[in-house]
Amino acid sequence: MEEIQSQSDNYRSSSSSASSPASRVPSSNFFYLRKPGSLRQPISFEDSPEWEDTDVDIRVDDGGDSIHMATTPASPSLSKLHSGSLPSPPLPEGAAVARKIAGASLVWKDLTVTIKGKRKYSDKVVKSSNGYALPGTITVIMGPAKSGKSTLLRAIAGRLPDSARMYGEVFVNGAKSHMPYGSYGFVERETTLIGSLTVREFLYYSALLQLPGFFCQKKSIVEDAIHAMSLTDYANKLIGGHCYMKGLPRGERRRVSIARELVMRPHILFIDEPLYHLDSVSALLMMVTLKKLASTGCTLIFTIYQSSTEVFGLFDRICLLSNGNMLFFGETLACLQHFSNAGFPCPIMQSPSDHFLRAINTDFDRIIAMCKNWQDDHGDLSSVNMDTAVAIRTLEATYKSSADAAAVETMILRLTEREGPLLKSKGKASCATKVAVLTWRSLLVMSREWKYYWLRLILCMLLSLCVGTVFSGLGHSLSSVVTRVAAVFVFVSFSSLLGIAGVPALMREVKIYASEESNQHSGALVFLLGQLLSSIPFLFLISISSSLVFYFLVGLRDEFSLLMYFVLNFFMCLLVNEGLMLVITSICRNLFWSILSLVSIHVVMMLSAGYFRIRNALPRPLWTYPVSYIAFHTYSIKGLLENEYLGTSYAVGQVRTISGYQALQNSYDISANANSKWENLLALFLMAVAYRVLSFFLLLCCVGKNPSLRRFFRCRKETGN
Repeated sequence: MEEIQSQSDNYRSSSSSASSPASRVPSSNFFYLRKPGSLRQPISFEDSPEWEDTDVDIRVDDGGDSIHMATTPASPSLSKLHSGSLPSPPLPEGAAVARKIAGASLVWKDLTVTIKGKRKYSDKVVKSSNGYALPGTITVIMGPAKSGKSTLLRAIAGRLPDSARMYGEVFVNGAKSHMPYGSYGFVERETTLIGSLTVREFLYYSALLQLPGFFCQKKSIVEDAIHAMSLTDYANKLIGGHCYMKGLPRGERRRVSIARELVMRPHILFIDEPLYHLDSVSALLMMVTLKKLASTGCTLIFTIYQSSTEVFGLFDRICLLSNGNMLFFGETLACLQHFSNAGFPCPIMQSPSDHFLRAINTDFDRIIAMCKNWQDDHGDLSSVNMDTAVAIRTLEATYKSSADAAAVETMILRLTEREGPLLKSKGKASCATKVAVLTWRSLLVMSREWKYYWLRLILCMLLSLCVGTVFSGLGHSLSSVVTRVAAVFVFVSFSSLLGIAGVPALMREVKIYASEESNQHSGALVFLLGQLLSSIPFLFLISISSSLVFYFLVGLRDEFSLLMYFVLNFFMCLLVNEGLMLVITSICRNLFWSILSLVSIHVVMMLSAGYFRIRNALPRPLWTYPVSYIAFHTYSIKGLLENEYLGTSYAVGQVRTISGYQALQNSYDISANANSKWENLLALFLMAVAYRVLSFFLLLCCVGKNPSLRRFFRCRKETGN
């Protein structure tokens, strides 16, 4: 304690030159200073909800597209901003008024989270955190990088990874119960949006995936979400731009990701870093929008790293963390008084959040070490002489013995002594509806994504034209057999290789699936069915256009049934290739490694396809069984050659003739069975199914982050079943 006291006195003396609320008369121009004599008052309990004093009237409109909640607020302090803080801008005439939302109280008590191997110095990422969040308020979890902010937010929301274990209790409306689907929303720090859709289209498809009911009932819900996040001016603009058109700014894209969760009208909204990568103006506009959203009754909890002075004034409560330790929880202004009582008063001209992070961020110790030998003539570095570890211990010890900590304990006791209304699920869209929505959405995206879809079609057409012209005029003599085998091999192999151009689009679809599945908007089976149904028209368009060009330029047999088999065989080959790409992108989830892996696999399949050396002559232990029989090039080329040459004959001299099968024996290994080409087609079909079944398990285990699935396996593990 002597060391802490000496360090605190040193910091107090060095900061006195910058002025502080304790040494100088507070100026009324700074919003974060209360009236004289009010700084030492404990946290008020006037905004704690009383369940029996709140009248709830729920009315469902005809059609079920909106829910009106009529509540009697427990205190007028929940419906207005802090005195002197930046007010929300008035709504223009004719604008839709935000509908009221019945929020929910949230309490976490003695919450500790351990993640093995997450920290080198300790596996406890969050240590004995206590706090609460009330309806109509904004609760902010603040702290430096790697302080446990996101982990605490995920622990409260029930979204911890499998490697984490949580100790403590979380109460929702005074009851220990999990938040059901639709009662809360969670916005990730990095969200993936569909750039080729407009804001209104994106939110409409999200509403169809999330909510039960008919399609026409979702329009008013989408409009409410657009108005709630102030996206009216951007509703008909593409999110990511199109061709050379510019997409939405970063701040508006962040609003869209939040609006996607507002479609469910959640009681509680969790946001991980809502101001992530936003400039000061966009951050302020975002906070004003969130403050307006909180005024409708929604309970908002989010993390934040740093904020400006204006943004800081819009917070209701702050939970301050450093290295997993809770240094303060309470009202925004009480946090300033807490730092002043601990000996670290905030200078008048400094942002409160900057001052907090300066005092508790251990990275500043490196700056202190660098500045030890510097000579500052103006005294600007005179205050950079505090040991951060000492400051953290001082603030933690001061908070534990303060009236603020006792007030938090009292509030937690009041919020948990009686159970309020339980949150109920609002229902989910059916699996058939989700498949239909995902299929139609993917078709719309494909029609607009020229870079990944239409360009791929053009490349396949150019390849068919090039191969067809190179191998044109072969005729039907015996000498043309070897050359025609080369033409079929080049066409199938290179067309499959060009399919890698669709990896970026496929990887983006996987990322969108991961984002939607984490909030239970989609599922692995639903995603795979939607992706398959939407890709079939596009792949069939490629197969029929490329096949027609190649078939007639090379001069294959002029029969309609043979042409249709050629198109169907090539279509199945593309379908298998699409499944292979889906498997690789699900495993790698990185563009570079996915493309590199696919190119390597295709090269190996080309080597074992039987063109460079007949398949029966390949070394059996290595190539024939492990590689050749799983290379879809082999089955596709075999089927196409059998389709062309079985049932034909060629004259050798003037007396003798040989069959097409005998003519191919020295060039390619095919079967003499007339049904062999259909067996090869069946093998391609089974491979397409097998790749998608494998993709299903990969998406479910590696990509999916469904919290309900994690809770199910965790409960079975704990019970030993």
